[in-house]
Amino acid sequence: MREHPVRLMIVDDHPVVRDGLRGIFDGVPGIEVVAEAGDGHEALAMARATAPDVVLMDLRMPGLDGVGAVERLAVDHPEIRVVVLTTYDTDADVSRALAAGVAGYLLKDAPREELQAAVRTAAAGGRVLAQRITSQLIDHLAPRRTPAAAPSPRELEVLRLIARGAANKEVARALLISETTVKTHLKHVFAKLGVDNRAAAVVAAMERRLIWVPLVTGCRS
Repeated sequence: MREHPVRLMIVDDHPVVRDGLRGIFDGVPGIEVVAEAGDGHEALAMARATAPDVVLMDLRMPGLDGVGAVERLAVDHPEIRVVVLTTYDTDADVSRALAAGVAGYLLKDAPREELQAAVRTAAAGGRVLAQRITSQLIDHLAPRRTPAAAPSPRELEVLRLIARGAANKEVARALLISETTVKTHLKHVFAKLGVDNRAAAVVAAMERRLIWVPLVTGCRS
């Protein structure tokens, strides 16, 4: 348990927003608003003068912006925890802020209870992210699956003949290619359709409407 209230500074270039945020924290047990600032330069000066524990920092401000102020605070006052509070949720903004070392990233439509909890969490050494930001990060970090290539027209010709019951030798003769080439085409088809045998390849191709011939069971090798 903290012996003293969390000392909070609010930084935003809009006075009306600062007034609204102060109202959210006025009278809240365990949190005391000790300073306000209208831009990054003023935030640095007020940080030196008032020693806040947590800063609620707007991101885009004239002069020194939020990220620039965070980077300076990280050098001059590494003990101060900064939570970005902004209307912007683009990947570029989030990435810059996180790279600068912020303790949290919230959006201005967050309910007052979430803002109050975020300040306490940051003061205790934790990190906070808006749910929308968390989802974006997960989507960004998730491995991108490259869609499997579809069988080529020639590979589908081979598969149509296989579906009609043709053996490799008959397919080769019909298409004027070697049996080795037929086997190569089938190997590629198996990989692209995610199967490991001729019958499964025919079924998969028909299910995906890649071929339109009646299914013949007992495909010969």
